[in-house]
Amino acid sequence: MKYKRLFLEGYAYFMTVVTYQRNQILIDNIDLLRESFQHAKTKFDFDVDAIVILPDHFHMIIKPNIPEEYPKIIGVLKSYFSKNCNLEFYTHLAQTQSRMKQNYRPVWQKRFYEHTIRDEQDYKARLDYIHFNPVKHGYVNAANTWEYSSFKKFVKKGVYPVDWCDFSTEIDFE
Repeated sequence: MKYKRLFLEGYAYFMTVVTYQRNQILIDNIDLLRESFQHAKTKFDFDVDAIVILPDHFHMIIKPNIPEEYPKIIGVLKSYFSKNCNLEFYTHLAQTQSRMKQNYRPVWQKRFYEHTIRDEQDYKARLDYIHFNPVKHGYVNAANTWEYSSFKKFVKKGVYPVDWCDFSTEIDFE
């Protein structure tokens, strides 16, 4: 069965992109990842509404001007990053015969997850998921302390209080 993606005018898309074998290379190469986004912006018209970057994956909400282009946007991001990533970050990973035949570098998983955001409630749920992710994975105790996130942008907009999902202080119940 072939996977069918939806391409709907005016919609936002929640994306998850994961490194090959969950290799933790993204934070170590954050400048290259930013450069990859800038490169994709020279090829396609899109906005990134929200994003979180973790060592081995990132989540984002993207609004492409032309919906049919979002797979190409992800492809350009992944390709640019892979071609410019220092070999030391991934040559230690074993690849399958299939990946070697197709000349894949062991940087990204082949596919990415996409979800078409249907309404405001869905948008808010995905926004919360993005900004809670570093806390969920145990990298920080508070959403506002993760540097590689759009959380602070949404605090400035009044969407979140600065202490949203802050588990850094113990609560005394006595």
